[in-house]
Amino acid sequence: MDRWQAMRIVARVAETESFAETARLLHLSPPVVTRAVAALEEAIGARLFVRTTRSVKLTEAGARYVADCRRILADIAEAEAAAAGSYGMPSGSLAVTAPILFGHSHVLPIVTDYLDAYPAMTARTLFVDRPVNLVEEGIDVAIRIGHLPDSGLAAVKVGTVRRVVCGAPGYFAQAGMPVRPADLKQHRIAVSTGSWASPEWRFKDDERMTVRPALETNTNEACITAALAGWGLTRVLHYQIGPALREGRLQIVLAEYEEEPLPIHVLHPEGRHAPAKVRTFVDLAVARLRATELLN
Repeated sequence: MDRWQAMRIVARVAETESFAETARLLHLSPPVVTRAVAALEEAIGARLFVRTTRSVKLTEAGARYVADCRRILADIAEAEAAAAGSYGMPSGSLAVTAPILFGHSHVLPIVTDYLDAYPAMTARTLFVDRPVNLVEEGIDVAIRIGHLPDSGLAAVKVGTVRRVVCGAPGYFAQAGMPVRPADLKQHRIAVSTGSWASPEWRFKDDERMTVRPALETNTNEACITAALAGWGLTRVLHYQIGPALREGRLQIVLAEYEEEPLPIHVLHPEGRHAPAKVRTFVDLAVARLRATELLN
């Protein structure tokens, strides 16, 4: 096996922390992966991984070596792509993930416009309210809401969203408006048990309020529907109720007590060496999302 292929295998083992998973992703047999790593360790005279029955972890020397491998492999890929002309017109398939409501309202229109602009492309969307492992699930670009862990992914901030407490004007006419977080104890509350679910609502200056919901649902959409019907209050990300706010069907309360807004990022795993299909989509998504008034 040549050195380039061995470096590619080592870099993937570092990502997956599994010889078997690396073999599956690279369409190799597990013994081939094991022998490639062992041969490379012998050639460079340093141990790259600490192996146990349950895990595979990089050594300090291995971490430095894998960082260099990724840079070298990216340079090779960029050179090959440039020589083949693949940085000219995007082609192939693009996979994009985002939270459900955000994906439907903001990302899907970008994807369809992208496909109109690049007819040689196809696309797959994965709209779910859970973290997605880009490598394991074959995702090219992710739109994430919230503070990011240090993942090594390329990230471009495109806006922010607020967590807001809201209700219908008819409900406030009947039950009154809360003027401070403690007043929420006097109101009927609907909460989602899915994304962002927590019995503790945080407000400005780290003030916290444990809510006791009268209604629990498994989706934000159901909570919003209950609020629109005048049943009670709910707490969602403000982009999720954009049309209802504009039309006056919902109102935000306790705005002066809101915690800091959450950032929105466009993520992809290949940095400046991303292929044309990723770079062109990221450029379009960043420009469109930054221009969205509700996200700023």
